[in-house]
Amino acid sequence: MKIERLGQDKVRIFLTFDDLSERGIQKEDMWQEIPKVHDLFTEMMDQAYNEVGFDATGPLAVEVFALPAQGMVVIVTRGKYDHHQHGIGSPYEDELPDEVYEMEVTLEQSDTILYSFDDFENLIEAAHVLKNMLQNAGRLYKYNGKWVLQLEPEELEEGKHPALIAVLAEFGEATSVTTAMLEEYGNLIMADHAVDTICSHFKRQE
Repeated sequence: MKIERLGQDKVRIFLTFDDLSERGIQKEDMWQEIPKVHDLFTEMMDQAYNEVGFDATGPLAVEVFALPAQGMVVIVTRGKYDHHQHGIGSPYEDELPDEVYEMEVTLEQSDTILYSFDDFENLIEAAHVLKNMLQNAGRLYKYNGKWVLQLEPEELEEGKHPALIAVLAEFGEATSVTTAMLEEYGNLIMADHAVDTICSHFKRQE
């Protein structure tokens, strides 16, 4: 579980599928309000407080992005506390719970594959292996000092998905960044055909 503070009232949490399976949670469970998912959310909020000082009291907007190869990205935004709604000024004013989780959850599923590479040489190596599995595929961004390769599902041949992920995982790492964040904050380096373009311009190290 990786936690990153995006602003005063917003954090991004990256959950790998291992994080979920260790807690007995399937990807589909995130769509349901069940005790173990609530326990996971409580754990995430505790860790967010301990690591980045994010106070999760009050109403929270929770966006969950399910990514096919990487895991899940959970973006939590804290809203303003409605004092009237919770009876401030009433005889129960001192009895407000310390932790008030009012979650408004939205879920989105994306089939886009995103992997980041610290070193461009690693990306070159990966591209030369991938070119045999892909044709005219890939978009390349520079984001936070890393190279991020984006592959769309329509660019992938049926049945090649597991082998593709194996190559990406060997040379790069799953990233918690979303396509929307890349478009807004990243630098687009190659808009299309990134894998072929890298292979044609850069040779593998011997």
